Amino acid sequence: MPLEPLVCARTATRVSSVLHRDVKQFGKQHLFDGSEDTCWNSDQGTSQWVTLDFPSPVKVSQLHVQFQGGFSSRLCTLEGCRTGEELVKISELYPQDSHAMQISFQVEETVLDKLKITFGSSTDFFGRVVVYHLGVLGERL
Repeated sequence: MPLEPLVCARTATRVSSVLHRDVKQFGKQHLFDGSEDTCWNSDQGTSQWVTLDFPSPVKVSQLHVQFQGGFSSRLCTLEGCRTGEELVKISELYPQDSHAMQISFQVEETVLDKLKITFGSSTDFFGRVVVYHLGVLGERL
């Protein structure tokens, strides 16, 4: 069965911060809009994160991410859980500091309703992270 994008209009998305609180220009909606010209840009901080609350259970298989070089994360920690449970660490990913789409992150398949992606160890001195594209692929259950 081919993998499908799991984020839809009913997926509740939250982010740790937005640069200068300029949601229109740098908000979370730009993570999934498919445009090469828009991005989510976090504000300063030691670690930034994105949470996804899916409308129904999913089995996540892959993570695709495109950072802006110089504003990427050296370590991405994935945590997930079912509704009403505590987040549990699923895996750690080690992206490159590059503007290229990074597709090959295989995730240990886990059934979940909520996914948290924490971007630690930013390559930016101030801890900012810039993401042009975030893709979560897998299967809806």
